[in-house]
Amino acid sequence: MTTLSPSGFLRIGASDLEYRMIGPSPEQAPTIVMLHEGLGSAALWGDFPEKLQAATGAGVFVYSRAGYGASSPVTLPRQLDYMHVEALDVLPKLLDAIGFRRGLLVGHSDGASIAAIYAGSHQDHRVQGMALIAPHFIVEDISVTSIAETKTAYETTNLKEKLARWHKDVDNAFYGWNGAWLNPKFRTWDISEFLAYIRVPIAILQGVDDQYGTMRQVEIAREECYCPVDVTLIPGAGHQPHREAPGATLDAISEFANAVLRVDGSQGRAA
Repeated sequence: MTTLSPSGFLRIGASDLEYRMIGPSPEQAPTIVMLHEGLGSAALWGDFPEKLQAATGAGVFVYSRAGYGASSPVTLPRQLDYMHVEALDVLPKLLDAIGFRRGLLVGHSDGASIAAIYAGSHQDHRVQGMALIAPHFIVEDISVTSIAETKTAYETTNLKEKLARWHKDVDNAFYGWNGAWLNPKFRTWDISEFLAYIRVPIAILQGVDDQYGTMRQVEIAREECYCPVDVTLIPGAGHQPHREAPGATLDAISEFANAVLRVDGSQGRAA
């Protein structure tokens, strides 16, 4: 294992993935690994990772998946099982590469789905819990409708210009995500089968006004999971609670993280 710099690139498979490591390294303290949304990147989390680090004392690792941020681009169109590939192939290699010892996965939207697939397919004792922000376990009508509207906005407004601040190849990032979700064959995408195999506590954070998903996603988790599922509804937030209601979101995730990672009352803080 190489010592992690505060920022840089990791070679995972054929891709160079940009990352940031905030706070103590994995050998010094628990690590919170953050998985971004379908149009996200390491930078698009803003200062939320720093705030989460300060509130927990854990190290926080954020990275951009291939096709996002400054990471290597992907071949388009994306395969419809791209989240399975991330969870089953890329994420295990990444956790090993950073020297992950124990901690949490925090995923948003696509990232939450990837985290759920990973935890439901790997009995990884290093992962002690998951916080899932606006997760998708099935495809809903509201998701497809909003994603189609986003495509129109990307092609007719300044949305592309805004997203280009965060992605080296903005078309690669946008159409990789948008093209998969709008493919008619994607309507049958369903990862709920993985939920029964998750053996760690889950915190779900759902914006009350989420335009990409409904409470059906939360209901599926409650129906399928045997592990503890703690649900926090965030008033006044849509699909981006960590940006639209950062205080409430930070409180919920840090409280969950401190409870799960606590060792002898130390709250997982580095000695």
